[in-house]
Amino acid sequence: MFSNRVKEFREKAGLSQSELARRAGIAEPNLSKIENGLWQAWPKAKRRLAQVLKVRIQEVFPEG
Repeated sequence: MFSNRVKEFREKAGLSQSELARRAGIAEPNLSKIENGLWQAWPKAKRRLAQVLKVRIQEVFPEG
């Protein structure tokens, strides 16, 4: 399991999974796997998610 706070920040931003996935350029099934800790996001995906959520990467992915 991979720890992250994507779902928390997504919900705070008022975005659905599909909207966040679209804005970040990530397939929705992949975003679901990232949110559920089943998949480690690639550095590029981490950067895009943090940009869309308007937070630092380290806030969303504390383990780096």
